[in-house]
Parts: sequence; C-alpha cells; structure tokens
Amino acid sequence: MSVTLTVRDETTAGDVYHERPLEFPTERITVRELIRERVYQEVQDFNRKRGEQIFRGLVQPTDAERLLNGKPTEYRMKAHRDIAWKAQFEKAIEAFEHNGYFVLIDDKQAESLDQEFVIGHGTLVSFVKLTLLVGG
Repeated sequence: MSVTLTVRDETTAGDVYHERPLEFPTERITVRELIRERVYQEVQDFNRKRGEQIFRGLVQPTDAERLLNGKPTEYRMKAHRDIAWKAQFEKAIEAFEHNGYFVLIDDKQAESLDQEFVIGHGTLVSFVKLTLLVGG
C-alpha cells in the first residue's frame, strides 16, 4: 500500500508558491529518498511535455536561466530538451548539503539526508530556498 504526502515550496516568510502530492511505497523514508522522488517527478513531468521551455523544479538545470519575474523554482530553457533526472538529483543533494535550501517536515527542520521520518496522515513537507544577498 502506497502513502502520499504533500510537498510545498515556500518563501522564507512562509508564503506557499507551489504544492504537489508525492507517493511512496512505504511510510518510512529518508530525506534523501524524498528529494530523489521529488526531483524524479519534476523531470519526468517536464520531459513528457515536448514543447515546454519552462522547467519547474527544485534546482536549476544546466543551460537554463531563472525567470526574472517567475517563481523561485521556474527556469527557462533555451529550447526543450530532455533533462537527466540523476544529474538534477545530484545537484539537489549538493544544494541541500551546502544550505541552498532546507526541508521542513511538519514544521521541523530536517538535519541530514539520512534522517528517517514516517509519513502520516496529513504529513506536510516544505522546501524553503535560501536567497543569496547581494551587497554593494
């Protein structure tokens, strides 16, 4: 029996700008497995839409640029091409390890990629991207 949890993208102020359900075969997963499934689904969704040039995902693909007035997870591709999910997953893991974003599981921050948690009824996971401040 599979279990479903809701994944949200949020600003540091708590505003939600994207939300999607993710299914898992078991109720006990790690943060690494959570990130892998999220990235895999994002890439599969994009690759299926042949004419699409906007990739909505956790990390920016190679040869893509962030949309100026878009959401923090929207990137414009120069032309549609298939994205390799494993490369995106590796970038996402590296970004987690270097504090590019953090993960909240029912409002508690995940400390490591190998941290396990149980998906319960209504489990909510938030991904909060951190923005680098540019100084003068």
